[in-house]
Amino acid sequence: MSDFIEHCLGRVLALQVRLYACQARLADCTDTEALHDLRIALRQLRSLLRPLRGLPAVEALEQGAAVLGRLSGPLRDREVLVAELARLGLVHLAPADESQRAAGYAAIASSRELADLMLLLDSWPANWRDAARQGQLNDVDKRIRRRLRRQQRQLARALRDPAHDRHRLRLLIKRVRYAAETYPAHSRLSKAAQLRLKRAQSALGDWHDHLQWLAQADAIESLSPCRAIWLQAQQAAEQRADGALLALYGDFPNAQ
Repeated sequence: MSDFIEHCLGRVLALQVRLYACQARLADCTDTEALHDLRIALRQLRSLLRPLRGLPAVEALEQGAAVLGRLSGPLRDREVLVAELARLGLVHLAPADESQRAAGYAAIASSRELADLMLLLDSWPANWRDAARQGQLNDVDKRIRRRLRRQQRQLARALRDPAHDRHRLRLLIKRVRYAAETYPAHSRLSKAAQLRLKRAQSALGDWHDHLQWLAQADAIESLSPCRAIWLQAQQAAEQRADGALLALYGDFPNAQ
């Protein structure tokens, strides 16, 4: 089995260990970083698996990680909102209290979705090695390079679309950036280009967060005092995002 195939196997096993640790921390209900760390591990797992689509057992494992990501997303969004309210000195306006957050952590730790993902991870090593023995991974390097080039072409086209959708650009940038971090030799993106991707993602993420908070301020009366602050911040984030997107043109020069 090639060194690269063994490396991929080791990466998945290391992420499984991290997920087990996050599960224990969530079950304890006191670790405010556990959910964030869980979602980072899920993101890294999906970034590792996405270019491998079509290979044995990959789709089920990637789907399991995506399902758990969707389940944990709303609770993470509430965590980010609480952190923003704390920054403004308005944490008392938070629509959920600590007991509700703790219950959310416990629910994710004991969820069927997390248990199912762990079962898929348990079977991964045998499936991966079987695929290697059968020659199904012989072109894995070529497959990864092809998928990463496709992602970069999609981003290049989206950047040049006069009616570009910032939400879609945010998703494409995340995929390209995380793929480059996961497969640096295959992506061929410079460190400087990866830094520009990170800046664009951060600016778009800030814009997206404020957009969500403004929607909640319209729907939840207790958050209405924050609306003017968030509107101003959202507009500034939008300008930063547009500047960061322009800076990416040179890194993704065409859609060919």
